[in-house]
Amino acid sequence: MRTGYADLPLHGGKAPRWLFDRMVKLSTVIVEALLTEYSKEEFLKRMSDPVWFQSLGNVLGFDWHSSGLSTVTAGAIKEAVRKISKTTGLFAAGGKGKYALKTPDTIINYAEKYSFNPLPLIKASKLSAKVDNSCIQDGFSIYHHTIFFTDSGKWSVVQQGLKSINKRARRYHWLSEKVVDFAEEPHTGIDGGGKGKKVLNLTSKKSNKNKSGILEILKQKPEKFEKEIIKLTMPSHHIIEISDILFKNLKKISLKAYSSEINDFTDILNIKGTGPKTLRALSLTAAVIYGAKPSFEDPVIFSYAHGGKDGTPYPVDRTGYDKTIEIIGKAIKKSKLGNREKMEVLRKLSNKFIGGKDGL
Repeated sequence: MRTGYADLPLHGGKAPRWLFDRMVKLSTVIVEALLTEYSKEEFLKRMSDPVWFQSLGNVLGFDWHSSGLSTVTAGAIKEAVRKISKTTGLFAAGGKGKYALKTPDTIINYAEKYSFNPLPLIKASKLSAKVDNSCIQDGFSIYHHTIFFTDSGKWSVVQQGLKSINKRARRYHWLSEKVVDFAEEPHTGIDGGGKGKKVLNLTSKKSNKNKSGILEILKQKPEKFEKEIIKLTMPSHHIIEISDILFKNLKKISLKAYSSEINDFTDILNIKGTGPKTLRALSLTAAVIYGAKPSFEDPVIFSYAHGGKDGTPYPVDRTGYDKTIEIIGKAIKKSKLGNREKMEVLRKLSNKFIGGKDGL
């Protein structure tokens, strides 16, 4: 697992059109190079690596440490993938705000056009967002969500949350082949935001007994659940006080749960209305009834290529940027025609300056 503590301060403004257009062009040739040299699965793996993703954003010329690197880089890659989806079977959906909400519809549209099953991908999109927004209560609210996926059902998610109080952001990475259980340590990495002191982490293995307690509570008859929770004396040292619990909401959730088939914790996450406050209340209730405490451990733990939008370490070199796009683009075209000489040169350069046989 690759995790990091890179600070991602919130920055306002948009990427200028001249830069974003170049970012899309360079992203397109980089994605094509990865698909030519490796595979769609390798592309997804790279996107799930927070260190690689950060480096890619820097190579594309965005602010090396800002929250915008996540959203604009994901947007550029999404546009690049969209351009070549027809011939590659690689797709992207989501984005910021309203575009994130349209993710299921976008997946369905691609599935109907290219004949694959959209349901597992929609489930992955919804649950990954729900986990990072509700199961990990680190104070960062998800506002950007992008899923990259293949026609064979494999996927990678890159999403970001913001904490308005200290104006910081945190980016979460997922990869389908690494997810055994959506609610148990599913991430390939988390970047940014610094380490929090009061983080309810229901994805930690240390929270398994607590989650089992929540499951048992919601399997009870709603009347019994209501009587038990009213009798509870809530300890003051927890991250939620008795005054924070809305019994009306808990009663609604218990009724929905009891009338549904609840087999595991992810079934609870699929119940409409189980947001952060509800899960905190249920977690605390399980801790009091069963003595099963949850984990409060925070799971979080190349800017010289073309310069950066904010002028750090120097203003974007437009001429050099365009030359990079041209060189890689020509190398890919020749490689597809059987002439791999230029691609081999690029590989040798990546080995020399980045290290490792898979430096590209």
